[in-house]
Amino acid sequence: MPRRRTSSSASSTAPSAAPRNRTPQPVRVRRRSFGDFVKAFLAFVVLLVLVVGVPLALATQIGWPLPDGAPGLDWLQREITVKTFLNILTVVVWFAWAQFTACVLVEVKAALSGVGVPGRVPGSGPSQLLARQLVAALLLVGATAASLTPGLSQLGQSMEGNQKPSVAAAQQTPGIFAQQQEQAAGTASALAEQAGQAAARADGGSAAHGDTKYYRIQPPEGRHHDSLWEIADRHLGDGRRYKEIFELNKDRVQPDGSKLSEASLIRPGWIMEMPGDARGGELVEMPDEAPNVSEQVRQQISDYARTGDHAQGGGGSGAQGGGSGAHGGGDNAQVSLPEQRPTPATPATPAPSAGQEHAATPAAADHSFGLPEALLTAPLLAAGLLGALGRRRRQALWQSALGSVGGRRGMEPPTPTGDAQDVQDALLVGADPEGVRLLDRALRGLAAALTAESRPLPVVYAAWMGGNGDLHLQLAQPAGKPPAPWQLGQDQTFWMLARADAERYEDADTAAPYPGLVSLGTMDDSRLLLNLESVPGIVSLGGTEADRTAVFASVAAELATNGWSDRMTITLVGFGEDLTPLAPNRIRHLDGFEDLFETMSAETRQRRGALGAAGHDSVLTGRTGPAQHTRWAPHLVLLATQPSDEDALRLAELAADAGRLGIGYLVGTEGTDLPGAAWEMRITGEGKLLAPLLGLELEAQTLPAAQRRAVVELFTDADPEHGPGGSDGPGGASGTANTPPFLVDISEQGRPAVYARLVGSYEIIGLDAPDDDRSALLHEALALLLLHREGVHPRVLSSALWPRGVTADVRDALLERLRAWLGTDPDGTPRLATDATGRLTLAKSVVSDLDVLRSLYYEATQGRGVGSRQVRGRLLTDALVLVRGPLLADRPEGRYRWLTHEIIDAQLPLLVADTGLALCEFHLEKDRAEKAIEALNAALRTAPADERLWHELLRATHATGDPDRLRALAADLVGRSGARGVPPRTEALLDELLPTWRDGVAAAG
Repeated sequence: MPRRRTSSSASSTAPSAAPRNRTPQPVRVRRRSFGDFVKAFLAFVVLLVLVVGVPLALATQIGWPLPDGAPGLDWLQREITVKTFLNILTVVVWFAWAQFTACVLVEVKAALSGVGVPGRVPGSGPSQLLARQLVAALLLVGATAASLTPGLSQLGQSMEGNQKPSVAAAQQTPGIFAQQQEQAAGTASALAEQAGQAAARADGGSAAHGDTKYYRIQPPEGRHHDSLWEIADRHLGDGRRYKEIFELNKDRVQPDGSKLSEASLIRPGWIMEMPGDARGGELVEMPDEAPNVSEQVRQQISDYARTGDHAQGGGGSGAQGGGSGAHGGGDNAQVSLPEQRPTPATPATPAPSAGQEHAATPAAADHSFGLPEALLTAPLLAAGLLGALGRRRRQALWQSALGSVGGRRGMEPPTPTGDAQDVQDALLVGADPEGVRLLDRALRGLAAALTAESRPLPVVYAAWMGGNGDLHLQLAQPAGKPPAPWQLGQDQTFWMLARADAERYEDADTAAPYPGLVSLGTMDDSRLLLNLESVPGIVSLGGTEADRTAVFASVAAELATNGWSDRMTITLVGFGEDLTPLAPNRIRHLDGFEDLFETMSAETRQRRGALGAAGHDSVLTGRTGPAQHTRWAPHLVLLATQPSDEDALRLAELAADAGRLGIGYLVGTEGTDLPGAAWEMRITGEGKLLAPLLGLELEAQTLPAAQRRAVVELFTDADPEHGPGGSDGPGGASGTANTPPFLVDISEQGRPAVYARLVGSYEIIGLDAPDDDRSALLHEALALLLLHREGVHPRVLSSALWPRGVTADVRDALLERLRAWLGTDPDGTPRLATDATGRLTLAKSVVSDLDVLRSLYYEATQGRGVGSRQVRGRLLTDALVLVRGPLLADRPEGRYRWLTHEIIDAQLPLLVADTGLALCEFHLEKDRAEKAIEALNAALRTAPADERLWHELLRATHATGDPDRLRALAADLVGRSGARGVPPRTEALLDELLPTWRDGVAAAG
């Protein structure tokens, strides 16, 4: 939960186990002094002279310096006079004036608009720096004094806010994006005053402390603010060495009495000790350069040097106090790129989400067993892919149900192998469906509450999901008090929802308010989700092509399958043609930039017109009210290859108004500059997602090429039109395609050693009852293994049994107990073994009733029953007798949650329905209608929604020749249909068998 640590003594001495509620301290903003107005006036005079006076003087005093006509050959033979030199000098001055004027215009536009980093005028250098300083001085007395780029100035500000007593101050995680400009302006003035007060408190005197080099944090210059990254880049040659500076200065008392606790929380006037190899003219080397700095600065450096010795002696005790001081005073809108960090739960009582915790537990850290870490550490992406894959497989099963009885296509989904099997296991281990559910309910609940209060949705730049399950929304600007149970975070631009409050949310019938949120990576224990559709411009991503594509693929896959969106369009350009099978209704692929520009130009015009016609300011106001479910779905564009300079400018112009239109652009770039880029990021070869100006260094979420191909393979194999056996028509599948994964010897000689009854109540025959304390775990583990005869990865087993995480020793101890409980076969073979891939498998002597049911149906329809009617009837009858109810009907509440990832809940009803239909057909061949009805009723108890069973029941009842019985069945069927009405095919069948059925329904009504 976010909070700001203050510099009070109480904060540094209070025990961490009992944090107190704190309220934000107001920022004391000094009034603008007479000197500020003098500086602004002088800056105005200088700008007036340089921008207006210089061209007027040149035009009136010197005149036109260029020749009046086209030069000829005789022009080269003329004598060089003083006038010639003056004309050349005049041309140079004109060019210099034009360049400086361009710099002034660029700086003024950037300062007033507050969007994007000021563009760099080619070759300007000192000219643009001078223009920036003059413009900043001129605007210092206005509301735009510290006009900062959205997303750049307030990368997670100081921390404070409401904190529950159960949450302790711990390691924090950065936030991103700006507050409104007026607040930043006031804070800039307050920080300047603090630096002046610190200098005034110095006692004077001089000191020497070896040959150590120091740097003094500079005050803001217009829109530029010092950061440790830039200091390291200038003086150490590598911005990533900022950590060395941070470690040298952590928790040391600064001239204003506060301390450095976070790498991005620095203030003007602070002193930084630098590494020995630092270079640059802004450094102060003591005592060599003592005469070159003021007496106040010498005294500050001397005092600061002594804090280094003190910190080495007792640095441990000062950590908390240092953390307090770093946030004290007027930090509400730091101008030095501060960080906002939602505070995680106390380490002693962690409650991370399933996917995150498995990645952090010792069990996950000891060995990955060859599973791809990219998916193990992406819980939201894994949950989305796993859910979409399950829906695709269920859809394939129901589509195959339209095939003929006994020749069904796709009865058993193909079992993945190789990389696809590893990726499926990684999805099972890494997925956090509970986190997705809470995020979706929280966002929809917020939208419903705001709608009830007739308030618009605020613009959200990003969301942070903390390791303790709390959700933090980072707003573009303050939007008032959030509706309960949401709370204000560390400042007015953060809304926070505790996990306990999120769990109390019910499903809300409202449109998804922020479908453009997508995971980018993690910092510390918090996950960042960027709202791509709200970015005021383009988000650029630099790095090598392979690294960029891995990030783009992760973003595309999560957007296509996430559970907190309703509808959207994802346009992929330059990559991702193979990703279309993940969500054909969402993803589309374009060949090049021209196609993209033509498409997006038309859509941009259409959206602007539609918003105007509907009277909405942005898509957010259109996501509340009666039309919320039908309008304003986002359109997110992922352009993996860098466009040309001309195309980039066209795209930047197109994206200028994209934020309010619900259109987001993520564009790859080979360099560091992209015209129109509001936020710039870079992916490194080590998997770090860096955004120096945003103050971010994330562990990037990626989907590398090998894993991407394996994920796509899972989806294509699940598609009945493209997967194995997909070319077969209905009823034309081969026996291989319909063969169960595990066939049981159903003869008398094939009696199993261990028999588990799963269809209905859970019973085990052939084993002694295990220890009561561990019985539930052992039974659940055995059920999982029985449903996966192909083998279960140890990490899949542990994540299923302990969805909130487990250590390696506990997992291994359970496996040993399971082996001991199952025992060995008479030949000494263990009944629980490990195959060549490291997966756990059961011996053939351990059998479930589901295995027997599948084997009986297979033998009846594709084995011995094909050539013998008597055998077929007996096998189908035996199969239907096994069905005692739904799968694991009496499973305890809170356990077997892994069944939500399985498709057995769809397979079993279809298998039972097929068995009932086959037995019905068997009896109707001999005109035994009553026997057929009995078989169909038995199947309907397990598959009541299967329309095929009702059709055959109507036909069998009609075959009895009893119209009253048929009319009663029709009335029962109509009653079961409810408000949806009778399905069209069923209605047509009733018209054929009982033309007067509507009269009976009307009379009953």
